[in-house]
Amino acid sequence: MSDAALDAIDWPPAWPRVLDPEFGPPTPGDYRASPEDFRVDEVLDFVPEGEGEHLWLFIEKRDQTTAMAARELARLCGASPREVGYAGMKDRVAVTRQWLSVQLPGREAPEGLAEALGERGIRVLDQGRHPRKLKRGVHRANRFRLRITGAAVGDPALEVRWARLVEQGVANVFGPQRFGPGGRNLLRARALLARGWRKRDDRDGMLLSAARSFLFNEGLAERIRDGSWHRLLPGEVAILDGTASQFTVELPDAELEARAARLDLHPSGVLWGVGDSVAVGEARAREARLPERYPGLCGGLERAGVRLARRALRLRLAEPELATGEDELWLSFTLPRGAFATGVLRELIAHPTL
Repeated sequence: MSDAALDAIDWPPAWPRVLDPEFGPPTPGDYRASPEDFRVDEVLDFVPEGEGEHLWLFIEKRDQTTAMAARELARLCGASPREVGYAGMKDRVAVTRQWLSVQLPGREAPEGLAEALGERGIRVLDQGRHPRKLKRGVHRANRFRLRITGAAVGDPALEVRWARLVEQGVANVFGPQRFGPGGRNLLRARALLARGWRKRDDRDGMLLSAARSFLFNEGLAERIRDGSWHRLLPGEVAILDGTASQFTVELPDAELEARAARLDLHPSGVLWGVGDSVAVGEARAREARLPERYPGLCGGLERAGVRLARRALRLRLAEPELATGEDELWLSFTLPRGAFATGVLRELIAHPTL
């Protein structure tokens, strides 16, 4: 499959689900009929220190992106958008809670800031001063609470599928929102990488991220198809659950296989870029197929200077809960930063956007 074949892909692509070989495809269902059906709480391991030139605000927003809320905060504070920080991008069609920061050196926040934000659908729940700007990726996790409706709610197989995900984990797929409607972000990334990536054309790195995410999903899809997405291959780079610690497994032994079965550690895939992979043997040979299939994307990322990184192929569902009601079902779970709740939903219900 060449890079040109991207034009023929229907979006979202038919990447395989891990549960289908055992249970068949899921029953159709609905989610996110309203923002209140999709709730996300950002989890930080620290709080503002109480002093410093940055004002941190813990906000609740409804039906707007993090970037929209950040721009509004900058405008009301008379600050540059570059002086506003946040740890992660949260969904638009949702009710989400997260921290934002704005740099206010030597001055107080504008009078009535919380009220002005409230008029724009951004509720301030807490605030405090801190010496530093809030940086991307410093949050530990996100807590999700999702409402499912439709035919899937009455299908007993949904709860069986959920129990299996809790037991064996879920594939750490990048969700379709990463690629934009109809895969637009990926197609724009391909065009930009072909002519040479420049920061001024992709200031937030969104297009670079779309290309890397697609390549990761392609590698993960191959592992799902052959059933090795949750097992350690010879030469695998294992990632310890809940951490960034990783090590190369030249040959899995019984102890490592048992730890993988307990979800203590996970196999990993490559986020393409410049640098030498620490995978060896069979695992490295699999990674080498990506530039063979997508030379334009892989070569463009290397020329852009993106550093090679790794991402776990599997996730543990932390604090899982399932509650049933009349014609509805609520799921609650915590995922590490960078993980997509839609990756969980696609294993449980059939929906055109998943």
